[in-house]
Amino acid sequence: MALTRKELLAGGAAAALGAAGIYELVDRLAGGSPARPPVASAPPEQHLLEGIRVVRQDGIKVIVPPLHHEVVTARLNVEPSDARDAQADFEKLLAGIEGDLDPSPAGLGVTVGWGLPYFRRFVPEATRRYLPHDRRADKPVLVDAQRFPSDPSTTVLEANDVVIQLRSDIRANIDAAVEQLQKSSLLTVTSLRRGFVGGGFEGRQSLPKQMAMAANVPGAELIPETSELFLGFTSTQHANMGPGKIANFETLGLVDFRGSDYFRHGTHMHLSHIKEDLETWYINFEYTERVVTAFRPYLHVRENTQTVAQGPAQAQSAADVERDFHSSGRIGHSGSIQSTSRLLQDVVGPDGTRYAKGSAIPVRADFNTLDNPFFYSDRKAELQPGPAAGVHFVVFNPSSDDFHRNRLAMDGVLPGKKLPLEDGSRQQGFNSILKTTHRQNYLVPPRVHRSLPLAEL
Repeated sequence: MALTRKELLAGGAAAALGAAGIYELVDRLAGGSPARPPVASAPPEQHLLEGIRVVRQDGIKVIVPPLHHEVVTARLNVEPSDARDAQADFEKLLAGIEGDLDPSPAGLGVTVGWGLPYFRRFVPEATRRYLPHDRRADKPVLVDAQRFPSDPSTTVLEANDVVIQLRSDIRANIDAAVEQLQKSSLLTVTSLRRGFVGGGFEGRQSLPKQMAMAANVPGAELIPETSELFLGFTSTQHANMGPGKIANFETLGLVDFRGSDYFRHGTHMHLSHIKEDLETWYINFEYTERVVTAFRPYLHVRENTQTVAQGPAQAQSAADVERDFHSSGRIGHSGSIQSTSRLLQDVVGPDGTRYAKGSAIPVRADFNTLDNPFFYSDRKAELQPGPAAGVHFVVFNPSSDDFHRNRLAMDGVLPGKKLPLEDGSRQQGFNSILKTTHRQNYLVPPRVHRSLPLAEL
């Protein structure tokens, strides 16, 4: 069924669609799946997606992300004494979901992470012995999520056992996976979080504007035609994403495995949902202020540029951020985070790979959503009427503390110093137009131990 521009503008698209609602529009609006390189086999890391294509936008390398994204959170329906049997059953469930699909956007990317409620309830003794330790923070690599200075007091710190991240260019592959997860007696699904990203590469109209207009989201008509995300700037720059295995526990030497290789090739995941105020962003912020807010003070780019260089040469140090703050009274989003999220020196990983000074550490996999805040929740009272512009933020770091340092820098809390900024203010990067509703941290084991980790021990 084709939809006219009039139907999109009227916001009647969602009512004309099936159970997936407005997300069924993605395939129609994207104009087909992107071309993808072939994939040989799945890597030992769950979080690294094979078959990724790179294009150039404004002369800058940009990763073409999967069109469709869904995150499933759940509780385990088994007793701790039955964890060993459940481990085998859960692996069978995952293998059935993957089937013969390539572990790439052309097939289905599956990433499984485990929250502290799982480790505390099901494998407490093994967790005390085997959970890797963050040397720099002197803490385990997985700790409870926290509210940050600019978070509202209502931000929910979640307590799910498990998270399953699904990524594909093909909606049907994700739908089939979710159906199997929902039918499994092993799980009680606590939330479904759906969304999309991209679709606007190589001059085509992007998904964010079309989807937001179809949903009648306030401010949708102000989104640039080819914007990768709702807020107008290209997010998946090749140089702005952690390269290769940089976010693995073992790569940067931050993690002590405590005499065991069990979690080698694993990583840490942070998951949150953030609402975005599009009207305030596009009406109250002129383009030049949007650039300063998104990146850093004193940055000048051509009007309406969407892809702004963010490579090692453009990365800000903590000293840069502090200096710009004292002269301008504000910080930029990317610049402040770069002070903690970029390498301060060259690092050679255990496999011999060299990571250059200024390289990004986090591997991001966030995506836009119209959920408010989720597509489905077992806590029905938290579901709000109507769609809302937002992002399901997914990022992989070497530890909880590493993510926390990055997020604190976004609030002006730099290493050893807090800049005197009002929390959530316009001078504090994006924070005046963002509202985080939920947060949780997870440990993502290597692929070989993705099913109920440590249960066999």
